[in-house]
Amino acid sequence: MFGRRKKSGAAADAAGEAEQVVDSTGSTDIADMTDGAEGAQDAASRRVRLEPEPRPDGPWDVSEVREPGEGRVDLGGLFVPGVEGMELRVEVAGDAIVAATVVLQDSAIQLQAFAAPKREGIWGEVREEIASGITQQGGVIDEVEGPLGWELRAQVPVQLPDGTGGFQVVRFVGVDGPRWFLRGVISGQGAVQPQAAGLLEQIFRDTVVVRGEGPMAPRDPIVLKLPDDAQMVAEGVQQEDQETSRFSGGMGQLARGPEITEVR
Repeated sequence: MFGRRKKSGAAADAAGEAEQVVDSTGSTDIADMTDGAEGAQDAASRRVRLEPEPRPDGPWDVSEVREPGEGRVDLGGLFVPGVEGMELRVEVAGDAIVAATVVLQDSAIQLQAFAAPKREGIWGEVREEIASGITQQGGVIDEVEGPLGWELRAQVPVQLPDGTGGFQVVRFVGVDGPRWFLRGVISGQGAVQPQAAGLLEQIFRDTVVVRGEGPMAPRDPIVLKLPDDAQMVAEGVQQEDQETSRFSGGMGQLARGPEITEVR
C-alpha cells in the first residue's frame, strides 16, 4: 500500500549531498563524505525550522474566530466542531485532559494541541521524529502532501485480538499556528478511504485552538477541560496510563470508552 518515503526539496538534495563519492580506483573520499553529511544536517535543519505557513482554511486561532463556541464543543484549549452522529472522547494523562478524539462510524481523528515557538513551526521536526519512531518499531512510513498539507501515512505494528502481529494504518496530519501546533491522527476507514476522510479533515480544519497568554515551553500539551454540562457515567474502563471518556453525539452525556489510537 505504501512505498518508499518520499523526499521533498531540501531533504532530497540533502540525501544527494550525503552520498559517498567513489573515485575511479574504488576508494571513498572521506572529506566528501564529511562535507556531505554536514550539508545534509544543515539542509534538514533548514527544512524543519520554518516559520508557520498561512492557514487560509484553518485550523484557527481563537483570535481569528468571532464566535468560537458556535457549532463547536468547548473543551477549553480546543473548540471542536460538533457533527451529527459523532462521539467525542477525551483522553487523560495523570490529572489533565490532553487530547480529544472524534469518532464517526468506523473512522476517527484524534486532536491534540501543543505550545510552539512564536516564529518557528515544529511540524516538520515532529514528522521526522514520528517517522523515526515508527520505522524503528518495524513500521512503514510514506511522507506525502495531502489535503491538509504534508502528512505521514503509516503502517504501525500492533498486536491483533488473537495475539498475532499485524499493522494498523493511520495518517498523521499537523498544522503550525501562532505559538501552537495542532496534530491529528486519523484512523479507521478515514485512513485508507478518501471519501471517508473528508468530514474528518473538515473537522480538523474547523477546530479552534486556545493557547492562552501564559508562558509555556515548546511542545507542552495545551490542557483541555470537560464542557460545563458534561456528566460522567463510570463504566470502569481504564487504560494503564490513560483514561478515556466519551460524549455520545458530540454534545450529550459522558461515558467512559476505549481509546481509539495513540502512537508515541
